[in-house]
Amino acid sequence: MEVQASTSASAPAPTPAPLVVNAEYYKEIERARRYLRALISSKNCAPMMLRLAFHDAGTYDALTKTGGPNGSIRNPQELNHSANRGLETAVDLCEKVKRKHPCITYADLYQLAGVVAVEVTGGPTIHFVPGRQIRPSRKFTLLLLNFVAGADHLRSVFNRMGLEDKDIVALSGGHTLGGAHKQVSGFDGKWTEEPWKFDNSYFKELLKSSTKFPTPSNPPTGYSQQKPSSSAAGEDSTGRRLFIFSTDQALIKDPKFLEYVMLYEQDEEAFFRDYAASHKKLSELGFVPPTWTSRVITAVKNSSTMAKTAAGVAFATTAIAITFYYRQRSQRKEE
Repeated sequence: MEVQASTSASAPAPTPAPLVVNAEYYKEIERARRYLRALISSKNCAPMMLRLAFHDAGTYDALTKTGGPNGSIRNPQELNHSANRGLETAVDLCEKVKRKHPCITYADLYQLAGVVAVEVTGGPTIHFVPGRQIRPSRKFTLLLLNFVAGADHLRSVFNRMGLEDKDIVALSGGHTLGGAHKQVSGFDGKWTEEPWKFDNSYFKELLKSSTKFPTPSNPPTGYSQQKPSSSAAGEDSTGRRLFIFSTDQALIKDPKFLEYVMLYEQDEEAFFRDYAASHKKLSELGFVPPTWTSRVITAVKNSSTMAKTAAGVAFATTAIAITFYYRQRSQRKEE
């Protein structure tokens, strides 16, 4: 069953002023990116930041063109929904970034945090285009997963967001980071041996799961999990249990999903390539970047490159001048 929630605000929020993405805004994005790298690394919060970005974007409905990555998850009625339990910490951490870089919209900030979370844990570089506008909304709808459901349910949720089979499998690979916590979801465990490293190990674990996690006739609430007999059969080196949800198992039970699982298990580069594309798509649901945004980004990057080149030329010129000076001085002494 698809889990949905709709909440109406008591009064519509005022319409924000149009966002202007100019060279200075893009430079501020780059400054915030550097701040986020340090913050996420020091707080060890990459899984949480990735979840924040996914959940803010996960309200998108392709049929009605509503929701999406618009920063609305910080609103109390949405943040306090049970599906977003635990994300208050991520929102609070992002407030530190917002105070330091106030001109950046929350919509851009949350998606940038998700992009950086993947990159600092060893994942692919995800092309980030700024310019998401905060959109006031009287209600929100969460298109969430029921973790005991199968492939049809997965498609119904992700297809409503405009995402396809490849996107579903690639984005599921984000489970390589983090795990489930009883105080947040009621579940406890993690998907991979190294939950702070972004790689293709999620798919490796999935393809081992038929022997590690036999599906019981009456599966535990929410996920398929059995106490393994040894560390090789489902525990990490600390004894913490590895587990998979039924929705994870659906990826190896459905033939079309399985094709991508097998590809990504064998070829990490293919996974990184497809994940980066699908993550970008998710982060831009309902967002149409202004046509001139790419020109601003290119201009800023070119100016940075030119500045570095100019500095390099100046350094080389100075080095040549110094070398020439000392050679001349040495020759005078010899004479």
